Amino acid sequence: MKKQIVIAPSILSADFADLGNEVRAIDEGGCDWIHFDVMDGSFVPPITIGDNVCKAIRSHTDKPIDVHLMVNHPDTQVEAFANAGADIITVHQEACVHLERTLQYIRSLGKKAGVSLNPATPVSTIRHVLHCTDLVLLMSVNPGYGGQKYIHAVTDKIRECRAMLDEAGCDAWLEVDGGVNVETIEEVAAAGADAIVAGSAVYNKPDYAAAIAELRALASKAG
Repeated sequence: MKKQIVIAPSILSADFADLGNEVRAIDEGGCDWIHFDVMDGSFVPPITIGDNVCKAIRSHTDKPIDVHLMVNHPDTQVEAFANAGADIITVHQEACVHLERTLQYIRSLGKKAGVSLNPATPVSTIRHVLHCTDLVLLMSVNPGYGGQKYIHAVTDKIRECRAMLDEAGCDAWLEVDGGVNVETIEEVAAAGADAIVAGSAVYNKPDYAAAIAELRALASKAG
């Protein structure tokens, strides 16, 4: 069942020299979640930020922190991010040897468990873990770098995933990350997404509140 649209700006596009203020600005600007991209230089080429940064920003917002672990061996990182104040912890299907166990582990720590799929990974690969999944994150770019263009072939995948969730009676959020902006958000929302990650579409704008409001309005219109 589709929910009210969530806008989750990614702090990957923020000014890291002023990160506390950048987090407070999107909070006050009306975002729903704070999206936190973790990259290890192995699963994806860059290295970004870790649990210490998550802990540091926790005091700057009461909004849910939506942690996306783009890392190999994510099980080794889960507890640290849970202790740092993450509310949602998402791991990649491609990086987990025992995906069901990892999702159950996240839940055992009192956190929402998410599973992410790269653009080429079929949604069918997570059908048998929906019973312990609170969020499905579909990558609409190949993960690793902000500012990439939306891969339109993923739109059909969003529709397929929405149908799979509805058929299974799974209440998980359906989140989409990559190249979502004012030009693509209606397509994404119309296909069935109800949580939208937006990095440059918010942080590259002079008025964060106006950018968030515009994205929300366009997504709600499509929904």
